[in-house]
Amino acid sequence: MTRNQQHLLSKIATGDGHGEDSPYFDGWKAFEVNPFHHTKNPNGVIQMGLAENQLSFDLIQEWILKHPEASICTSEGVNNFRDIAIFQDYHGLPEFRNAVANFMEKSRRNRVKFDPDRIVMSGGATGAHEMVAFCLADPGDAFLVPTPYYPGFDRDLRWRTGAQLVPVVCESSNNFKVTREALEAAYEGAQDANIRVKGLLITNPSNPLGTILDKETLRMVVSFINEKSIHLVCDEIYAATVFSTQPDFISIAEIIQEEIECNHDLIHIVYSLSKDLGFPGFRVGIVYSYNDAVVNCCRKMSSFGLVSSQTQYLIASMLSDDEFVNKFIAENAISLANRHKVFTEGLAQVDIGCLKSNAGLFVWMDLRHLLKEQTFKAEMELWKVIINKVKLNVSPGSSFHCSAPGWFRVCFANMDDKTMDVALTRIVAFVHQNKETTVPMKKKCWQTNLRLSFSSRRVDDIMMAQCMMSPHSPLPQSPLVRARN
Repeated sequence: MTRNQQHLLSKIATGDGHGEDSPYFDGWKAFEVNPFHHTKNPNGVIQMGLAENQLSFDLIQEWILKHPEASICTSEGVNNFRDIAIFQDYHGLPEFRNAVANFMEKSRRNRVKFDPDRIVMSGGATGAHEMVAFCLADPGDAFLVPTPYYPGFDRDLRWRTGAQLVPVVCESSNNFKVTREALEAAYEGAQDANIRVKGLLITNPSNPLGTILDKETLRMVVSFINEKSIHLVCDEIYAATVFSTQPDFISIAEIIQEEIECNHDLIHIVYSLSKDLGFPGFRVGIVYSYNDAVVNCCRKMSSFGLVSSQTQYLIASMLSDDEFVNKFIAENAISLANRHKVFTEGLAQVDIGCLKSNAGLFVWMDLRHLLKEQTFKAEMELWKVIINKVKLNVSPGSSFHCSAPGWFRVCFANMDDKTMDVALTRIVAFVHQNKETTVPMKKKCWQTNLRLSFSSRRVDDIMMAQCMMSPHSPLPQSPLVRARN
């Protein structure tokens, strides 16, 4: 862009505040230019950077086939076309808000109640987070965010609002637990820099860790924000992806029901149906605030990113069906648990570990032992090999502001079994190649002196052998097949 062109446009248009220079987005670009396909492009990049749930679409499709009247674009539902297609105000369809409240309650095991009148819709969780930031902070104000955190927050909360994010550094030595000491250190550091802290943003379940904040931690967080008189924004968009109740998910809504000192005006929940139902394309985001002024302001701002009335109508019908909702939550948890088990056991066969987790659509994979040295530069070198040679789009921990190099987020729910099989086979081939080229015969597989040394020929040979097989045949001796047996 020329200097004259820059002069003609706004700072937002000419700046890089969107954050697309992150390795997180670079991995997506690598996939987009060379996407894997079983028959059309078997040597392409497999997308493991997209946190999307494709494991339960059969349940959704089954319901839709049984309820064609839920769509106004079918012969069974066309009689409602006019009423839904005409102007709808930004409050949203009452039946939509009721149904979303119902689903939020069921995904939290009916231990809490949600008032439909406090539900504000938005264009996905991205729009919901930005609306909350606009309501709570002025340009230059800051939110504390425990690390590692979702890279999109740098865009969602900062780009157009002018707000800042102050990392709360959490350590791998205690499994990235959020502590009072870390919160205090971040808060005091912001004050020393003359930055006004307006809130704390937490994700529960965590993205990228897949872990859950326990009740003690949540109580500590509420105590912290109450003492500082700052807001608490709780991202709970993975609430229904919990696939094991050990530990069980606890919503912030459950905590503030307890008899603890808390100003409810400081509590806000961001939710969506993108992860829990697997509907990112529907762009259904939700702000649920206990603050009347925030609800009113967000509702006015939602005019810039409403959910289409056609989508509201379908969702209202689907999520009002208690039998379907109960079945979906239960069977989706089983599918996620099975896929998580298969994937982590496949990694374990080549001594790759992951942070223990029981939620989310991903694992936090530990490759610290594969780094040339314990630096973020070495992490990027390893990531480039995984992207360009192994052909897997995984996301490096540094893009999540992780405090320690060598961690990677790997998504496992956005592909079918055959693609997962290929991905695991590529990882196994990569690890074996490293062992053969860098580890003496008599040494164990993983030693602290194991270093990255990769020859693309060996893995390319394996990948070529895969594409010569029938796309309907299981890969012989693949980690996925072995893990199922």
